[in-house]
Amino acid sequence: MRQGGAPRMATGGTARLLISNGGDATLELTVEPWADTYQIFPKQTWVVVTHSPAADGSWAGTLRGDEPFQVDHQPESVAVWVNGNCFHLSDVEGNAIDSADWHCPVQGSSF
Repeated sequence: MRQGGAPRMATGGTARLLISNGGDATLELTVEPWADTYQIFPKQTWVVVTHSPAADGSWAGTLRGDEPFQVDHQPESVAVWVNGNCFHLSDVEGNAIDSADWHCPVQGSSF
């Protein structure tokens, strides 16, 4: 546990974030800063995985330091700002959807 009782999101320089579409319409997912856009269908859950570029496994953060992700939500879309040097996108079973960098480590299991 981190100070303030919040669980640590990242271990070993890798962080995972679940994005679920619990609605009835397609949800647009944009992964920044790459501006890669995807469509998540209703009832689907995807996993965004990133890796820290820092040797100590820390994150630069966007609004606050040491945060691997920032999420901005609109009614029909969600933008995930990734603070790692690359990202993997998969479904919850670990099936790859996309990877934004040839230098990303090979994607393992989602959780």
